[in-house]
Amino acid sequence: MKLIQFGAGNIGRSFLGQLFAKAGWDVAFVDVNATVVGLLNEKKAYTVVIKREGRSDERRLVGPVRAVDGRDAAAVAAEIADADLVATSVGKGAFPKILPVIARGLVERQKRTPSKPLDIIIAENARGADAFFRETLARELGPEYPLGALVGLVETSIGKMVPIMRAEDLAVDPLQVFAEEYEELILDGRGFRSSVPAVAGLHPVDEIEAYVDRKLFVHNLGHASAAYLGFLANPKVVYLPQALQLEGVEKGARAAMMEGCAALAEAYPHAYNTRELEAHVEDLILRFRNTALGDTIHRVGRDLYRKLDREDRMAGAMRLCSRQGKLFEAIAAAYRAAIEFAAPDENGKLFPDDERFRAEERPKGLGHILRNISHLDPSDTVDERVIASLENS
Repeated sequence: MKLIQFGAGNIGRSFLGQLFAKAGWDVAFVDVNATVVGLLNEKKAYTVVIKREGRSDERRLVGPVRAVDGRDAAAVAAEIADADLVATSVGKGAFPKILPVIARGLVERQKRTPSKPLDIIIAENARGADAFFRETLARELGPEYPLGALVGLVETSIGKMVPIMRAEDLAVDPLQVFAEEYEELILDGRGFRSSVPAVAGLHPVDEIEAYVDRKLFVHNLGHASAAYLGFLANPKVVYLPQALQLEGVEKGARAAMMEGCAALAEAYPHAYNTRELEAHVEDLILRFRNTALGDTIHRVGRDLYRKLDREDRMAGAMRLCSRQGKLFEAIAAAYRAAIEFAAPDENGKLFPDDERFRAEERPKGLGHILRNISHLDPSDTVDERVIASLENS
């Protein structure tokens, strides 16, 4: 069995690659980083270092694996043509680059095995990613290609936390990746055209939208809230567990998550209940406190243009609460803290877009940010409640 894994980054290696290699699959990574591709082909394996609170690290050797240069479209298409499964973990910005190559592989595949479907696991934590994939592939393949019959688009909810690798750790081993011990990949059981692979850690669900939103409006929301509130409380704080120890930070992050839970329980009553969501919050807080992981508030909070957008963790959560008639005072407090966020990386540098945000957007004030960065529409009843709550508090 062969998996073609687009993206040999932290999630691709620590999560998808590890799960399928452990199950005995032939794992071939597709990446444009020539150094990573070369090293994977040279060593045929890499190390995932599991970081646990209060316990020694566990080093897991993952292999055998191999890699294909993503710039060699013909080679990638040939791999897709006889693959059993494709997965992507590349980030939303790379979708337009990989989808034409996937389409080329699907055409080649149809020539060889005309009726054999291929499932694509979209491990991206991006709402509506399956629709974007479907529309783009339909455009690339044309109306005569039976996309619905031959291609399964499988959305996921990615809960695994992986920190930024420090330069000093990469100097020891450029392929090693640190990660928490979390092995559950929630995915859309309805999205498969073939059967769900018999791989430990895969957890198919029927209502994937509920779990995508839970990840965004509980996990991502709480994570980011802790980073933003922590920076506001002490701009010198570096690590997320340190931030949670500051006065009011854990309380504020938990309150934001609970507001998200209240709205989610109302929106998806058949997927989970309030008690299950509350238990999920407590588990997440425990995982956020993992000092061994070395996760920084810079990583968790950076990229404000994306994280403040209307469908993302902050504005999206408030809109969900507004739509369901729930309070969002704690989320609003974290949103306001996000506007002040300026945590640097290990080299003392801001994320480039965050530096631009501070220079160009923050001076224009809250109203500008709500309307032009979070793209909230005052004429929309749901959005208007969010705008009014923030501007009048």
